[in-house]
Amino acid sequence: MNTDRHTPLSCLDRRRSVPARLLGEPGPDHPTLLRLLQSAVRVPDHGKRVPWRFLRIAGDARHALGEALAARARERDPEASEAVLEKDRQRFAHAPVVVAVIARLGPDEKIPESERFSSACCVCFALLQAAQALGFGAQWLTGWPAYDPAILRLLGLAEHERIVGFIHIGTPKQDAPERERPDPAALLSDWTP
Repeated sequence: MNTDRHTPLSCLDRRRSVPARLLGEPGPDHPTLLRLLQSAVRVPDHGKRVPWRFLRIAGDARHALGEALAARARERDPEASEAVLEKDRQRFAHAPVVVAVIARLGPDEKIPESERFSSACCVCFALLQAAQALGFGAQWLTGWPAYDPAILRLLGLAEHERIVGFIHIGTPKQDAPERERPDPAALLSDWTP
């Protein structure tokens, strides 16, 4: 087996998340983001439902969302410390582009919700890979804003939609550290009848 850095699997083998706080300018411009999304949508999609959509959060919108998060955090916990509120205020301030991947679920007589949600999860991972392939860093985050009804309304989600992830994309300010990865051989078993 060829283990050279330039094998067809080397891009996958080098994939790692870059913490959002370590992402800065430049981020992908509009044509580049569309190119990233073109690769990201090539995921399994049973029934061709396209059960996802994208919401870009960039520029001043990142800071406006941060202020809304801080205000909502204060509503959720009137005793929240200023440090907690500042963390929420800065949650979207680092990476120049954040893409919310939104699962479009709702009723479907043929394709279970879990399969459609899984397809949207695949989009998140493919977007991470595409960003890294073009030299960007990226991180997939959720956190409480992905589940808070008031924030979901603020972001314009319909009742049948859910945030699968906020994909933060930008230029890494430093190399992301490698971490220990699981041993696939320890995770593999064979079914025998």
